[in-house]
Amino acid sequence: MAKTKRIGINTGGGDAPGLNAVIRAAVLSAKQRGWDVLGIRRGYLGLLDTRETVLLDKDSVSGIAHLGGTILGTSNRGNPFDYPASESSGGDRGNGGDGAGEVTDRSDLVVENFAKLGLDALIAIGGDGSMEIAHRLCAKGLSIVGVPKTIDNDLNGTVVTFGFHTAVRVATEAIDRLHSTAEAHDRVFTIEVMGRYAGWIALYAGLAGGADVILMPEIPFEMDRVCEKILRREARGRRFSLVVVAEGARSVGGSMATKGEPEKGREVVLGGIGEQVAREIEERTGKETRSVILGHLQRGGSPTPYDRILALRFGAAAVRVIAAGKSSVMVALDPPIVRTVPLAEATRRMKTVPLDGDVVCSARDMGICLGDQ
Repeated sequence: MAKTKRIGINTGGGDAPGLNAVIRAAVLSAKQRGWDVLGIRRGYLGLLDTRETVLLDKDSVSGIAHLGGTILGTSNRGNPFDYPASESSGGDRGNGGDGAGEVTDRSDLVVENFAKLGLDALIAIGGDGSMEIAHRLCAKGLSIVGVPKTIDNDLNGTVVTFGFHTAVRVATEAIDRLHSTAEAHDRVFTIEVMGRYAGWIALYAGLAGGADVILMPEIPFEMDRVCEKILRREARGRRFSLVVVAEGARSVGGSMATKGEPEKGREVVLGGIGEQVAREIEERTGKETRSVILGHLQRGGSPTPYDRILALRFGAAAVRVIAAGKSSVMVALDPPIVRTVPLAEATRRMKTVPLDGDVVCSARDMGICLGDQ
């Protein structure tokens, strides 16, 4: 009799609407094949501490597809190749120890625990960081299939990642609400949305919400151009303006706005560019200007039907890929099908907004200022 497969599932990096839908589809698809499924809690941390695991069955995933967050928890601190040395002693959990600020490679422990848990394969759900870890673990002999997740939509190899459309919906609803209050008070509003290196959310939500200015990481902006747009509207009797700003946007010759120093093994926390832009607009134009930061609101809540279905398709596809004996690949949307791409391709570069694409061209054709003209 053939040995029953045992697969693991983890969710790494920032949370995104649709994670639970992926888990549900993967578990149901695996159980249909008679496989065992082990949930790995808190991203890759659950493979550093074997107590952070839970058996999943049909009851475990009943009624979770519409829920935000993830029943397995997530973390952006669990890179086993770049793990804080201060947490690497004192048993599996790593209580205490010296070496604050230093990092160590604990990937061999992940390989050891993978075997100890009896796993045949892992479904790794995450963004570029999680896919890079998966790629490196595959090089150490583990069988892993990736599922692309990021609200930023910046993962290469897939037309879209689940979570993106929900984040755009949330941002668009916020812009819609601010439109009426901006017009009522003759104010300028800056709306800061997520997007560290790619402006997908800013561009799509700004276009959908009728923004007058959209500032993205891909196009360093000039405040003169932004203020000229606002003053032109003022001259036409349009005494309010909406400026959508990606958190990673920066001025020509400037740098991204950050909050403090980065921790070891983590990227620096961004934030504040919306307030900076608002301050400059008010100083240069004399217009009363307010700033709103949407932040983690874009990550929460139920996924849209589009994201829910995409996540379900990805989860089921990942199990089919494992059943076919494939590894070191990521499932990806290539409309109208879900296919696989090598993890090496998914992590080769970041997918940024193409400046010659029709969405950017449409924004320019409609007179929206992108900060460069």
